[in-house]
Amino acid sequence: MLAEYQHFIAVDWGTSHLRAYLCLAKANEPLTVLEQANNLGVKKIETDFETTLMDSIAPWALRFGKLPILMIGQIGSSIGWKETQYLTCPISPTEVITAGTRFDSQGHQVIIFPGLSCQLYNQLHDSMRGEEFHLLGWLAMAPQHLIGRHLVCLPGTHTKWVLIEEGKIVLFKTALTGELYDLLSSNSVLIQEKVSDLEFDFAAFIQGADFILSSAHDNFYHGLFSVRSKQLFEGYSTKQAHAYLSGLLIGCDVRAAMGAQEWQLTELASVAIIGPPHLSQCFIEVLHHCDVRTTLWDVTEATLTGFNVVYQHALQSTHD
Repeated sequence: MLAEYQHFIAVDWGTSHLRAYLCLAKANEPLTVLEQANNLGVKKIETDFETTLMDSIAPWALRFGKLPILMIGQIGSSIGWKETQYLTCPISPTEVITAGTRFDSQGHQVIIFPGLSCQLYNQLHDSMRGEEFHLLGWLAMAPQHLIGRHLVCLPGTHTKWVLIEEGKIVLFKTALTGELYDLLSSNSVLIQEKVSDLEFDFAAFIQGADFILSSAHDNFYHGLFSVRSKQLFEGYSTKQAHAYLSGLLIGCDVRAAMGAQEWQLTELASVAIIGPPHLSQCFIEVLHHCDVRTTLWDVTEATLTGFNVVYQHALQSTHD
């Protein structure tokens, strides 16, 4: 059905945000994003999922009719609209393309794509929804990504560290870095006021990261309280406290990646970072502080490239 249209709607619908893109697609060419619409995430909607989606894309439906809609993210989880399966790693992200859940919504043909799961060496399980399209796009962005061993870091509310070998996702590990920051900066005694990313103090951030990276492994909780004590006794401003807390948490995340038994950072040429600009820069700073090289990739471009892989696959399937 997708190959019959030049336009389609790509939706990345996570816990906090809905991001919809009106896309123009052509054979063997990158996607062109004509317009973007934003709305509330899966856990924040005020009506139902269908109404929220249709309200978001109403102007496009008025102009272009009942376009196909491709969706990824928590919208396909147990807290979403239609729960899709988890595909098991090791897996090529292209296998996600043919495993979507299809249904009709007010005349639109909709596909929600599945997430991925893996079991780690310690027998714990892990899961992702939405990030598989970031990886699908990243793999398609450069031919060398399909060869050899790579570690990809996806900073976010739930940061993912993903091991890729010969174009396949072998396993991944999730850290609640972003969620812990939100909880501790908003609902604890550590910090009393909010600040914007524009006020970020990178010097305080590096101090927080350095405290964790250079201290004993059991020093994390004491380090957390130092966010408050530095304001009480060392003159730290609220802006500095936020950055210092971020450094503590990201430093802890990076230290865990440095010590992971699933990979050896010293054996990898670099770590690929795919995430929001500010958060990606924070991870880059800490990794460089640990003498680990990085490459930076735009998360929106990677995601949309993933959607384009789906469209190109649909075109190819009609010709086979």
